[in-house]
Amino acid sequence: MSAHLVLGGCGFIGRHVALALHRRGDTVVLADVVEPNSAIKEMLPVEFRKVDSGSVDWAALVDGIDVIHHYAWTTVPASADANPVADIDANLREMVSLLEVLRARKAAGTPAQVIFSSSGGTVYGPITRTPVDEDHPFNPTNAYGASKASAEIYLSYYRKSHGIDCRIARISNPYGAGQNPAKRQGAASTFIFQALEGTPISIWGDGSVVRDYIHIADLTAALVALTDAPEEEISALAKPVFNIGSGAGVSLNEILDVLRNELDLNPAVTYQDGRSFDIPVSVLDISKAQAVLKWQPSLTFSQGYARMLSDLCQSSTLFSTLLDPADQ
Repeated sequence: MSAHLVLGGCGFIGRHVALALHRRGDTVVLADVVEPNSAIKEMLPVEFRKVDSGSVDWAALVDGIDVIHHYAWTTVPASADANPVADIDANLREMVSLLEVLRARKAAGTPAQVIFSSSGGTVYGPITRTPVDEDHPFNPTNAYGASKASAEIYLSYYRKSHGIDCRIARISNPYGAGQNPAKRQGAASTFIFQALEGTPISIWGDGSVVRDYIHIADLTAALVALTDAPEEEISALAKPVFNIGSGAGVSLNEILDVLRNELDLNPAVTYQDGRSFDIPVSVLDISKAQAVLKWQPSLTFSQGYARMLSDLCQSSTLFSTLLDPADQ
């Protein structure tokens, strides 16, 4: 079994991947700028390494680690746009510092693998085809997408020039129990939290905007599959980059239909004038992940949404119900 370091290990994606790895017997180390709370410690009785933002000792942090899962990012699109320099310093600069340490380790005969969570929407920007595949050119329209795309370019450079096993997951819009409702990331999560809170849902446009949503259980299974893919198969690819989503589009109005007709929630909804920068349709082509990683989403949107509601009704909501490996 391998030793895995999960950067952003207390976050939504990080702790779910860590839990899946821990349950199968791998050695897991969480790393984050915040200490794990009691609920995380109970579910994940693993080693924790504190990260000091702005002064990370990468050599010490990755000591004894075989796989680094990079799910930590300090910004969202709005905050990156508000301060692009801080975004670069906290994220891109630290990414390159980590890669420099891994380059030295590789030269010393102790290589490590990197799994990086990129954005399946913002790096593409306005798309020219749907579903969008991994060969679509970068065209970010915000600082967040630009820094994620830049991180991908550096990962590709270090893979080609220094032989580091870097693997990239371009993730669509994840949802599921355990997300921070205050962050309002993704309409699926935002809408269900607002419906449960009794807060009116506000929609820009007529509700026809379509996005790709993936339940955290399916996303976790995909990231584990990406980790496990044989190195010789990954190295044979021109680009070890994979779209990870459901491969199906769901409109804002269809989310409301599921809330009302399948989950018995009846939120108040208001519609406002559409925004010019909203892309009408964005769905990921996941055929490469299906073929290479032998992974397939198991949950439809309706099934995933029902699971999220069920999980939210339980006493602890920091973790969602993960899929049994037999269901994959």
